[in-house]
Amino acid sequence: MRPVDDTGAAKRLESGLPLVDIPPSGSRQESAATEVAETPGPEAEKKAPCPGLGLFYTLLSAFLFSVGSLFVKKVQDIHAVEISAFRCVFQMLIIIPCLIYRKTGFIGPKGQRIFLLLRGVLGSSAMILLYYAYQSTSLADATVISFSCPVFTSIIACIFLKEKYSPWDAVFTAFTITGVILIVRPPFLFGSEVVETDKDYSVHLKGAFAALVHAVFAAVTLVILRKIGTSVDYMLSIWYYVVAGLTECIIALSILGEWSLPHCGLDRLFLILIGLFGLGGQVFLAKAIQIEKAGLVALMKTMDVVFAFIFQIIFFHDVPSWWTVGGSLCVVASSIGAAVRKWYQSSK
Repeated sequence: MRPVDDTGAAKRLESGLPLVDIPPSGSRQESAATEVAETPGPEAEKKAPCPGLGLFYTLLSAFLFSVGSLFVKKVQDIHAVEISAFRCVFQMLIIIPCLIYRKTGFIGPKGQRIFLLLRGVLGSSAMILLYYAYQSTSLADATVISFSCPVFTSIIACIFLKEKYSPWDAVFTAFTITGVILIVRPPFLFGSEVVETDKDYSVHLKGAFAALVHAVFAAVTLVILRKIGTSVDYMLSIWYYVVAGLTECIIALSILGEWSLPHCGLDRLFLILIGLFGLGGQVFLAKAIQIEKAGLVALMKTMDVVFAFIFQIIFFHDVPSWWTVGGSLCVVASSIGAAVRKWYQSSK
């Protein structure tokens, strides 16, 4: 993978799950934008060869991530933890030559190792939980709930990094929480008939909860990366992510007794494609961040939800309920609102 110059963006990109790689948290992005503005250089002046190319890259990235999610959903005979292990192995084969070429070492600065380890454990845990959510609930539900990551990021950054939490952030948080509630439909709010009319509600609830915990872990990972800053090469950060993820997957598979090679040749192909499409999505997202404003990229990133709905209807013949549609509108409105607010502030 070709090294990119925007290390901060690349770190956010590798948070573990494609759908929250560009959190549209206003306060955090404001600080990132300030850092970029204070470090001018030839790459900072980089412009897109043609108008809209950055948005096209973002759209292509969203499509590739969504296709990868579709393959995770299609591989039902392999545990989500094992799928995560295969992805870690695939990325490790790419990261090792990059680290050797960049001569960054494999351990990192002494004062940052604990943060790198936490980033690796939490980031890989977020990936495993998201894959489990894809297998347990619908693509649309899992994707939309994972979009709540920016809300948790802004709250955690406010607590630990003392970043500003504005009234607008509170509004976006309220919209996101409302959307998640509409999708999960907890019985204590919607009545016991929800459970009675939905045979698979318990499975749906587990998947929704996994997607929500994924969002929290991904948010903590982003805050840790924000804490690390540019003091550590982003490739080293990814290295900790894949090593911790593979170790975590091996331990979990040994305990669960779920380790098994896929018998179907199609499943093996899906495992390879999951790694390829995930990597392709990361590359195009990095290129988009280099040549386009963060607010516009975050806005276009909401196309993940659109693709999830389309794939769910076409490939699984599962038409989302009105509860899911309503919840999706709330969460997407929150993400769009944060992106537009950032765009407006940066244009002043």
